[in-house]
Amino acid sequence: MTLHRPDSLEDALSLLSGGGVVLAGGTDVYPALRDGPPPPRLIDITAIAGLRGIARDAHGWRIGAATTWTDILHTDLPPLFDGLKGAAREVGSIQIQNAGTVAGNICNASPAADGVPALLTLDATVELAGADGQRQMPLAAFLKGPRQTALRPGELVTALCIPEGTGQGAFTKLGARRYLVISIAMVAAVVDLHNGRIGRAALAVGACSPVARRLPALEAALVGTTPDEIAPVVAAADLPDLSPITDVRAPAEYRMDAVSTLIARTLFQATEPAHVA
Repeated sequence: MTLHRPDSLEDALSLLSGGGVVLAGGTDVYPALRDGPPPPRLIDITAIAGLRGIARDAHGWRIGAATTWTDILHTDLPPLFDGLKGAAREVGSIQIQNAGTVAGNICNASPAADGVPALLTLDATVELAGADGQRQMPLAAFLKGPRQTALRPGELVTALCIPEGTGQGAFTKLGARRYLVISIAMVAAVVDLHNGRIGRAALAVGACSPVARRLPALEAALVGTTPDEIAPVVAAADLPDLSPITDVRAPAEYRMDAVSTLIARTLFQATEPAHVA
């Protein structure tokens, strides 16, 4: 195995054109090897300037691909990002949060990736770079299925872009225990209240479909409701976008029943004044 650590994006793309596996935090790459041999070439992108950190401009926020979950937690961000911060606290242990990166979480494309639902509620766009230049696409289009993304050969994620917005985020995860566990179900929400009523709601559920899903019908049904009306609106929702499976963590029926409770709980949390910074 050969390890490369380029210090420029151009060098990284040049190396990647010859084949190889991109390495950032390594928290998904190394466990996936199990007892198998390492890939012939690893390309460590953590020395590339501009790929780590969170910046704001006139259009919104840019989260560099190599930004860690600890970086997310320690950055002063508006309440809109509270759901993403909540997800950051649930990504494995503190050691994993220190190493694991935001882009790695989406490129792994696990149906239970903790960061994806929160990023979906933030309308995240994925910025990619390759030999043909840069392109952007919505996160929902980037995720094609379990362990499948829209990454082209020789291409890598350089950032996630979040448009300006208002509201407050929240995140709830259900697992077999409190820490270090793959979720049975998880929900992220952003709620924008106007005069005590929901003016806008964004909802995404993970671990209950091949990729995390937004719930547009329920989002629309919530507009104009008060926090006290959230529970009955959620209880009446069909949630056709979800298709949970039965696996070693939970049966499909349990997931579907539990996620309705999680949605109501997460939405209500996103409306609580105590959570506004």
